[in-house]
Amino acid sequence: MADNVVLTDHDAIRDWAAARMGSPAVVDVSPQAGIQPELRIVFDQAAYEDQDRPERPPNAGGYELVEWDEWFELFDAAELALVVPPERPGSLDSTHEFIRRDET
Repeated sequence: MADNVVLTDHDAIRDWAAARMGSPAVVDVSPQAGIQPELRIVFDQAAYEDQDRPERPPNAGGYELVEWDEWFELFDAAELALVVPPERPGSLDSTHEFIRRDET
């Protein structure tokens, strides 16, 4: 998609996610817990499924819902940008990807 929109502004990202019922989440992808978090945005009912799971040991798989402030700290520290499709009337596409800001 050549006409993608690149978002780095926190309010713009939060608004984009909120319009699609998205919630910030983190997945620990490292061999040791808490070392290498991977950012996610989970949508719709999937955002609530994590809350029903029993307490899991660190790095047991799955995602953890986090507050936006924590999510944005990781987002900025990794110098990421969120790439989304342009807004189209009558459509709320939740397709997105993370790229490094120096790739924009």
